[in-house]
Amino acid sequence: MNSKFSVGARLERLPIASFHRYVIWILAFAFFFELGDINTLSYTAPAIEKNWNLSIDEIGTITSATFLGMFLGAAIIGYVSDKIGRKKSLISTVLVYSVFSLLNAFATNMTTLFITRLVTGFGLAAMTVVGITYISEVFPAKKRGTYQGLIMTVGLCGIPVTAYVARFLIPVTPWAWRLVYVWGALGFICAILAIRMKESPRWYENQGRFDKADQVMCAIEEGISKEKGALPTPTEEIVPSVSGRSYGALFSRRYIGRTIVLLILWILQTLGFYGFMSWVPTLLVAHGFSLVHSLAWSSAMSIGAVPGAFIAYLVSDRIDRKWLVVMFGFLISVCGLLYGLTFNTTMIVVFGFLVAMFIQTFAPLLYAYTPELYPTEIRNSGSGLVYGVGRLANVFGPMIVVFFFNDYGYKSVFVYIAATWIILALVTAFFGPRTKGRTLEVINPVHESLEA
Repeated sequence: MNSKFSVGARLERLPIASFHRYVIWILAFAFFFELGDINTLSYTAPAIEKNWNLSIDEIGTITSATFLGMFLGAAIIGYVSDKIGRKKSLISTVLVYSVFSLLNAFATNMTTLFITRLVTGFGLAAMTVVGITYISEVFPAKKRGTYQGLIMTVGLCGIPVTAYVARFLIPVTPWAWRLVYVWGALGFICAILAIRMKESPRWYENQGRFDKADQVMCAIEEGISKEKGALPTPTEEIVPSVSGRSYGALFSRRYIGRTIVLLILWILQTLGFYGFMSWVPTLLVAHGFSLVHSLAWSSAMSIGAVPGAFIAYLVSDRIDRKWLVVMFGFLISVCGLLYGLTFNTTMIVVFGFLVAMFIQTFAPLLYAYTPELYPTEIRNSGSGLVYGVGRLANVFGPMIVVFFFNDYGYKSVFVYIAATWIILALVTAFFGPRTKGRTLEVINPVHESLEA
């Protein structure tokens, strides 16, 4: 059809149609259970702590297992997906996190829960890396941030829904926390639906499989033209690249600056995000609030995730994502600090809601921003590395929270969390590249050597 043009040129001029909408709903569904599952331990931890007579330190150890698994999953799948493709990787990772979420429900002690959470974390992070990369590769530049925000808006509904599942199930009986993990396992349905998705044509092209890339693009174009009418001719040629670069290219002179910036952003975002979201119920209980009140307030706060992601949907492609990352980093810092300094019930819920909302505005922005900064051949490897190292950092995150709480008290935890977000915003402001409305190939010129 337009085979003389590159995949990038052909994708950029496509209108949003059923092909894109199917991707939106499949990934939104996958993120719904993935994001809910990441938070299941935070909602079940108080009940597990009570039923198994665990200390906060032991809960911190189990939490660390999840993030160690997330590091391994992100780092490994980044490389694997760049080799075997996005679609196979997506289906496999959804199955991993679904199966092991179910196995969490059958854990009998701290050791078995540690193991099942570790493998669950592996699947959760791996699916996230593949998902955000796929979005960046099939949506046009002017829309990819918007639809990343829309996917996350739907996906983030998984957080409050899971919070309320926990809120109503856990108080019923001492073993009801196990049912929360059964709920998380329903994500396996997404793996079945994803079979109908198309492999990323950008990935085929990058592998040198031009016939296959053209075949997939022709199928996409044919479907969209039947729905939307004749398609415009690509207005400019975008030079494709063929993979010849290794994982080490992430640390070449051309890309090491971006890699370092993204590593800092993901480490600080993870420490700040999970330092707040994962520990709120447990810290409230430790500070003297009842388990029922802690879960109720945490559930109310979590509702902020949905309008937060919708804000990202509205603004992501209107303002450069670099400056949106900076702005929301500062907002989260301020609201998180105010949350930690008040003991008024209303203010706890208000500022907790605002933190949850702005954190989930920030997340789709960073999810869209990260894969934009790497070329196709190392996009998943780069995204996986920085995402995974961020999650690895949170192996130590619970220990940091416990240290501040035990040695300096409740308020010090939130001063620490606020500091992570302020530093993140400053690093982005001074060193983050701009990406608004630019094609992936333009952000990452292919005619220049990575080694230059």
